[in-house]
Amino acid sequence: MSYGPAAPPGGAFDPPAGGDWHRVSPRLRWHRRITAVLTALPVALIGAWWVHQGGGALGVVLWLALVAVSCAMAWIVAELAYRSLGYAERAEDLLVTSGVFVRRLVVVPYGRMQLVDVTAGLLERWMGIATVRLHTAAAATDARIPGLPAAEAAQLRDRLAQKGEARSMGL
Repeated sequence: MSYGPAAPPGGAFDPPAGGDWHRVSPRLRWHRRITAVLTALPVALIGAWWVHQGGGALGVVLWLALVAVSCAMAWIVAELAYRSLGYAERAEDLLVTSGVFVRRLVVVPYGRMQLVDVTAGLLERWMGIATVRLHTAAAATDARIPGLPAAEAAQLRDRLAQKGEARSMGL
């Protein structure tokens, strides 16, 4: 299921031949934006109190403006991160691409997968999304796909587990 436009072509990060990247849910953007605001709120309040102790009202205003700008930047990065995420299932492996400032493409062969788990925090469950994590013997090749709709995450987990089991039995 595709949710948005494909990422711009980047050579090594192009979708696999004959396919396209599966996109994650657009709710991931809002998850990250809400997380940024919930993180910024205590920082703004504690920082404003601390600045007020030593700098007065002007310091508080500057501090709150700095926090507001940081939140705005987090909202932009959340959008870019959403657009960069994608995965593709091929016959022998799973491809996961991500990254805003540094693009990353992880190829996980099904035969190397040791564990597939699905996690969802409180906010993710409220928004109906989940994260699928693939674990291999080498931690560097672990992959995670955040922001999948919960039902799609469960289906992907089951498909990956079946493919991994089939490949490992062939060893």
